[in-house]
Amino acid sequence: MRTAPKYPVYIISKTRHESMFTSRSLARMRINHYIAIEPQDYDNYDKALDEFNIRPYVTLLVLPFSNHGDGPGRARNWCWEHSISQGDKRHWVLDDNIDDFYRLHKNYRIRVESGVVFRAPEDFVDRYDNIKIAGLRYRFFLPPNEKRPPIVWNTRIYSCLLIDNECKHRWRGRYNEDTDLCLRVLKDGDCTIVFNAFLQGKSATQTVKGGNTEEFYHKENKEHVNKEKYNPLGTMNKSQMLVDMHPDVAKLSWQYGRVHHHVDYSGFTQEPILREGVDLSKMPKVDNYGMKFIQNWKEST
Repeated sequence: MRTAPKYPVYIISKTRHESMFTSRSLARMRINHYIAIEPQDYDNYDKALDEFNIRPYVTLLVLPFSNHGDGPGRARNWCWEHSISQGDKRHWVLDDNIDDFYRLHKNYRIRVESGVVFRAPEDFVDRYDNIKIAGLRYRFFLPPNEKRPPIVWNTRIYSCLLIDNECKHRWRGRYNEDTDLCLRVLKDGDCTIVFNAFLQGKSATQTVKGGNTEEFYHKENKEHVNKEKYNPLGTMNKSQMLVDMHPDVAKLSWQYGRVHHHVDYSGFTQEPILREGVDLSKMPKVDNYGMKFIQNWKEST
């Protein structure tokens, strides 16, 4: 089916069997996907598949390690190798706190109910030789009163990434692994691309129980946790590690009530290289992949 993703979709998850936002969204869209979990979480996640009625669309992958304390990168690398072992050209890797996916159309952020949100970016990326990482922009980064281009070249991609399996780099570090991975790719002269045309409804950092929120952000600088159990300095170490890794382009900043990092991507001006045999002039000017705008949509339709 042309609306289904052609590359495997992985979710990295830990102790979030009570929410499972990303998996529930994908299941509603009838997208088959993997959830990579640690051994001690298996029973809880297996039970949750029935509680949320998503079992037909989910394959649980039990990781061969647990509670290592060095972040989700190890699990992401394991999924990368799993995808390679299946002969895939690329793979998607998603955070577990994404609530719905959207198409940006005339500044309206419209929820998408099919795999087109993945398939269209896949087809676009596959026209080029040097796009190593692609992904979807956060929904909250595109307010409806601002105009944005459908794509942005050579920047970072967070939380929902389409990765070329031949990329020579791998996930590393305890925090900000996605920004670090994108920067290493860009410093090689290869391209990244983030889609504004399709969006992810990502929950803000530290707002969903479990995962890195419990394991890192609340524990570190924990004396600063406020009455809402939100730690404005919980991401201090996260941002500082990135600055230490990439001092030429990264610096600390204070935004949205907590410590962030700021990265200058203006020096990455490389251009995408079309694959041999690809002729853009022969492609339709507009291809909506059969998507239709439906008001008052109900799942039974």
